[in-house]
Amino acid sequence: MFKTYIRNDQRLYYFTILLVITIMTMGVLIKNHLMQDLGIGFLFHLSIVVIISVTLLIYPKYGTHRFRTIIIIEAFIYYYGIFILYPETWSTFIFLCFIPAVAIMFFDSKLFHFSLFINSILITITFGFIALFDQGLYTYIKQDLVGNAFNYVGSQALIYFIFHLTNLRVKKQELYYEQIKQAERLKTAGQLAAAVAHEIRNPVTVVKGFLQLYEQDSQFNDAIKSQFTLMIDELNTAESVVSQFLSIAKPDENLDIESVNLKVVLQSVTDLLNSYGLLNNNNIELEIKEDCYIAANKIELKQLLINIIKNALEASEIGESVIVTGGKKQDIVEIQVIDHGHGMSDTEIECLGTPFYSLKSKGTGLGMMICYNIAAKYKGTIEFESAIDEGTTVTICFPSRN
Repeated sequence: MFKTYIRNDQRLYYFTILLVITIMTMGVLIKNHLMQDLGIGFLFHLSIVVIISVTLLIYPKYGTHRFRTIIIIEAFIYYYGIFILYPETWSTFIFLCFIPAVAIMFFDSKLFHFSLFINSILITITFGFIALFDQGLYTYIKQDLVGNAFNYVGSQALIYFIFHLTNLRVKKQELYYEQIKQAERLKTAGQLAAAVAHEIRNPVTVVKGFLQLYEQDSQFNDAIKSQFTLMIDELNTAESVVSQFLSIAKPDENLDIESVNLKVVLQSVTDLLNSYGLLNNNNIELEIKEDCYIAANKIELKQLLINIIKNALEASEIGESVIVTGGKKQDIVEIQVIDHGHGMSDTEIECLGTPFYSLKSKGTGLGMMICYNIAAKYKGTIEFESAIDEGTTVTICFPSRN
């Protein structure tokens, strides 16, 4: 999320970062008593400012979770470093209290809780050291150790409250953004479907009928008949695309909803696709032990699973396995399809489900849109986790039917 933000408004990001770097540099060079002897303390302060500055400047190029973790660790080193180097400056203690606030700008829940936890441990150690061994360097803390401890706890509670509200707002915005994108996709596909179905389906049916007639005509030799067969196959492909459009434009709302046993459906789907996978020496490893039930239409659920697993097989290298797991987590039935193929970038994942966007040479992108529609119809979700050259994990969740 933060990476997207800085990509959209890099000028503001770099202006803010340059301002922060200027303030940190002024703290090193202006009226710093450590400059007098240029000792280890001054060199450490200068070095960490340079390292943080470089990291912040190149962050927009990467923006990974690992890179954000590095920035947080550097923040710990910087703030605790100046707390130790300048014990007479009381404001450095305030900076220690607000280190976890740095993680808020990344909208990263794991990173925020990590920084909150680590900072609590370091503050506890710091207070213990000051209480037992301080020789007057941190008098402003030691004179009211309990009060300062309560101040620290209060500051962490305030930061957590701010993070919680910010995180909720970000999630709502992400959900709203996804709903808008999905609505636009459906609107576009619906308009296209109506036009395609009316303008193409009838002529295709007529042409296909004549070709089937000629295919049976004894006046044509086998070579010409084989060409007729090829043309009929291509027309079947065109009809399939038209049918996919129609299923998006006019989904069948009258299909029977039943209590579907996921174990039975997954076994049926994997048995069906195993022969398809064997064409490239790929096999499907099914891992599901317990019976899980979903309120859905069995045919549509199979359609969704066939699409996802078939995509995983096609993304896999020759000889690799696709792992399919299913199980129940509290009130949620979770299905995972894991492949170790070429993977996808974040941008490619965001575009999945868009009409005519496909990573396959002959794909239409309609299959994934139908999958999203089926999942939403039964209050389910589909999430992708992928990395280039590392593979893809697709997680499909549905409410459990007890």
